[in-house]
Amino acid sequence: MAKSKTKKDPDYNVGDRVEKVCPDCDKQLGHIVKSVTKLGRISRVICSECGKVGTFKASSAKLKPDKSKQKPGDPYDTSKTYKSGEIMEHEAFGRGKVVEVLENRMIDVLFPDRLRRLIHSR
Repeated sequence: MAKSKTKKDPDYNVGDRVEKVCPDCDKQLGHIVKSVTKLGRISRVICSECGKVGTFKASSAKLKPDKSKQKPGDPYDTSKTYKSGEIMEHEAFGRGKVVEVLENRMIDVLFPDRLRRLIHSR
């Protein structure tokens, strides 16, 4: 007899935030989901502190996507100065989250398909 699920596991999307212990930082920090399986389970995450990409192994406690911190992003604007953690809406790439602010007016933004480097503060 097949085992039926009584409670559906939460589906995750790229860009969601989850809590995980970072092996490099050695702290329980918010990580940004980089990739998910077809079943909506997390496979890779990016540490919001050190930026290192790692695999995600779910703990015994079920984690839920942190929807409280997600808000609709403003349209992407090259003249705006972005900060790490800001959410934007790009015309071609969709919704993204700034994961790192770099020198020379560049930012790394995590979009649903991949991480992209964009300009800002022009």
